Amino acid sequence: MGKDETDGARESSAINGLSEFSAANRSWWDSDAEDYHARHPDYLGSHSPHGEFYWCPEMLHEKDVRLLGQPEDLKDASILEIGAGSAPCSRWLANDIPDAFIAAFDISAQMLRHAGHDHSVSLVQADAMSLPYADNAFDVVFSVFGAIPFVEDSAALMKEIARVLKPGGRFVFSITHPMRWIFLDDPGPAGLTAVTSYFDDSGYVEEDEVTGALSYAEQHRTMGDRIAELIDASFRLDRLIEPEWPVHLDQTWGQWSPLRGQLFPGTAIFMATIA
Repeated sequence: MGKDETDGARESSAINGLSEFSAANRSWWDSDAEDYHARHPDYLGSHSPHGEFYWCPEMLHEKDVRLLGQPEDLKDASILEIGAGSAPCSRWLANDIPDAFIAAFDISAQMLRHAGHDHSVSLVQADAMSLPYADNAFDVVFSVFGAIPFVEDSAALMKEIARVLKPGGRFVFSITHPMRWIFLDDPGPAGLTAVTSYFDDSGYVEEDEVTGALSYAEQHRTMGDRIAELIDASFRLDRLIEPEWPVHLDQTWGQWSPLRGQLFPGTAIFMATIA
C-alpha cells in the first residue's frame, strides 16, 4: 500500500470514530467470533443458559473466588464489564445477582451477537477509549482479557475507567501475564524458550498481506508498567493474583497448557480501588 492509500485508510478509520488500532481489532474480532466460540465452548459457557464467569484459562471461577465481592454486597450495585466479547461473565453475574444493574460493552458487533437476548445485561457496542457512560456511574468495573491489551494507550484507558467509577469503587481485571511476552505463543516445548526481551514495549501487529493495512494489534506492558498506570489513574492496588495451573486441568487453551502452566504463570489478575 502506498503512502496516500495508507493515509486514506487511517482517515477512514478516524471518520468512523475509531483509530486505526481500534478499527483493526474490531475487524479482527468480528471475523474471528464464530471460530473463537467454537474453540472455547466450556470456557465461554456456550452450553450454559447463563454463560460462565472464568477469570482465566486456569479456569478460576468467580463463584469460587468472589473477586468482585459477595453477592449480598452487590445486590444493588451497578457493574460494568470492559471488552466483554459475548458477555458470558456478565450474563452469569446477572443470573447470580439478579438485583444488580449490569452493563457490558465490546467493540465487536459479531462478538456481542453471540450473547443472545435471554438475559438482563445492558449490552453496548463501543470503543473502550471513549466509554459511553457518565462520571461516577458504577460501583464495580471488571475486565476478563478484554480491551486492555488491545488499545493504543492503556494508561489513558485506566483514567477513563477511573472516571466512570464511584469513589471507593472496585476495579478487577485479568490479562495475559506480562512475562509470557518473552516466549512464543506455543503450548509445547518451543514455548519454553525466551525469544523476546521482556522490556520490549513495541507491541505486536499484523498487516494485511495484500493492502498492508493494520489487521491486528496488541500491546505489551511490563508488570511495573501496569501497576504504574493504575497508580497514575488514582487507583490503589489491593491485590495481585497469579493463578497456578490446576493439577487436574489437562486441556490446552491456545498458548496455555499444563506444560507451561506448571512452570510459570499465564495470567495476572489485578484488584484495585479508586480513591
